[in-house]
Amino acid sequence: MSIMEYNGGSVIAMVGKDCVAIACDLRLGNQALGISSKFEKIFPVTDRIYVGLPGLATDVTTLKERFRYRVNMYTIKEEREIEPETFAHLPVMAGLSKTPSGGLKPFIAATDLIGCLNFAKDFVVAGTASSKLYGVAEGLWEPDLEPEDLFETISQTMLNAVDRDAYSGWGCMVHVITKDKVITRTLKGRMD
Repeated sequence: MSIMEYNGGSVIAMVGKDCVAIACDLRLGNQALGISSKFEKIFPVTDRIYVGLPGLATDVTTLKERFRYRVNMYTIKEEREIEPETFAHLPVMAGLSKTPSGGLKPFIAATDLIGCLNFAKDFVVAGTASSKLYGVAEGLWEPDLEPEDLFETISQTMLNAVDRDAYSGWGCMVHVITKDKVITRTLKGRMD
């Protein structure tokens, strides 16, 4: 078994029309033993960038703090906020990127365990339920979804996929990032 499966967990990010969404399950386990149903795996980096960290729980908390430190150092050194493309070398991230005209465009990216980047135009996944997430997302995702439709699509994708994975589940947290606001909702899921 991979160390990435030890605590379980899954993350997905999707692109909509002028918005992005990122979702994670809330289960923390020791293989098949459930420990917590409130372990968040998505963290804000800036007002426009969120990162999802599935995998070993100790690594998640360590990386969250290390990324916070590095982003603060970047902001001090560069005297500007970090862009999603710069922050893209992480497991799963979603954000709104500035365009040369001053607008914002959706940006998602993911990496595998050896750091190979995946810049997708539709969705990216990571975690123990990634194969199930791919299958459900391919069936439900459509281009140019409005924020509410994107929320519904990513929620249904996450809840249906983690129902088929013993190491993920127990509800999910969804963040929909638009140019004006971030909508965060927690959804209850099966706990069996």
